[in-house]
Amino acid sequence: MEEIKNKNKISELRQDLVTGDWVVIATGRAKRPEDFANIAKEEEKKEDEKDCLFCFPEKTRQEKDVLMYQNGEGQWSLRVFPNKYPAFVRSRMPKHFEEGPYFGMDGTGYHEIIVTRDHEKSLALLDNLQVLEVLDAYQERYIDLMNKKSVNFIEIFHNHGREAGASIAHPHSQLVAIPVISPYIQGELNGAENYYRSTKECVYCVMNEWECETQKRVIFENKECVAYCPFSSRAAFEVWVVPKKHKPYFERITASEKVAVSEALKFSLNKIYQALNNPAYNFYIHTAPCDGKDYPHYHWHIEILPRTAAWAGFELSTGIEISTIQPEIAAEYLRNI
Repeated sequence: MEEIKNKNKISELRQDLVTGDWVVIATGRAKRPEDFANIAKEEEKKEDEKDCLFCFPEKTRQEKDVLMYQNGEGQWSLRVFPNKYPAFVRSRMPKHFEEGPYFGMDGTGYHEIIVTRDHEKSLALLDNLQVLEVLDAYQERYIDLMNKKSVNFIEIFHNHGREAGASIAHPHSQLVAIPVISPYIQGELNGAENYYRSTKECVYCVMNEWECETQKRVIFENKECVAYCPFSSRAAFEVWVVPKKHKPYFERITASEKVAVSEALKFSLNKIYQALNNPAYNFYIHTAPCDGKDYPHYHWHIEILPRTAAWAGFELSTGIEISTIQPEIAAEYLRNI
């Protein structure tokens, strides 16, 4: 039976029959049903550097690095390696399966970890050149994976703090390359195209121009990039980092644009660190898919969401998020701290 065949899979991608959205069933990380009962919030323990899996990944028989940067002293400053416990498994093409009216496919793709050397310093505390190196690694790995046959979409994200999903305290980002497009990105692609058809303008460029003109929600701006708390913030102190030049694809940014983005990202993370006393947060890169299609109306950007509240019944049942501070007030606070 199909259930028996699926036992050794790392994961499955299953499609919602109503919405068309994809979900990941991580069979390789499966827990017993009783493991989900009475899960108490664990006190966050300070991880000793000598025991850190990311300070010395070779001790865990980690696979060979796919990328490593070194400093002037010959020490590694950043390294990228495959996730030892991936949500997706490398393969040429995913196998599809059906069950009655339902449809799914094997969880085929790539899952990598991007690690900075300093065990204690989060990205908010690194200098601009170190953050630039992280963006260099993001771009280099993206370009290397984007043309793989099983890859149509790549998500790069960073979890900081246990509440944000960081099970290992050592600062690190993750890259996931998969065969399906994120429903969230698909919604943004559709919205950007609809706005362009109505106005003949890029919706992100319009927002950038308004924010730069009014300055009410802007916390940082340089020649090529702006960071601001979006008008319709989903979370308190949410910040977007958006290039001023219209580009759908993150992987095509130039060296000077990367410098500008690294300055804006570092500034924004540091302001959030100071304002909220080092909160848990997630940030991620939203960019057009790498599926070979053209997305001229989209505009790549970075979204930073501090974990200032938990989703409850209203948010879960409606998909409408509640932010408890006006973004104008949040931006003013971040600017002045």
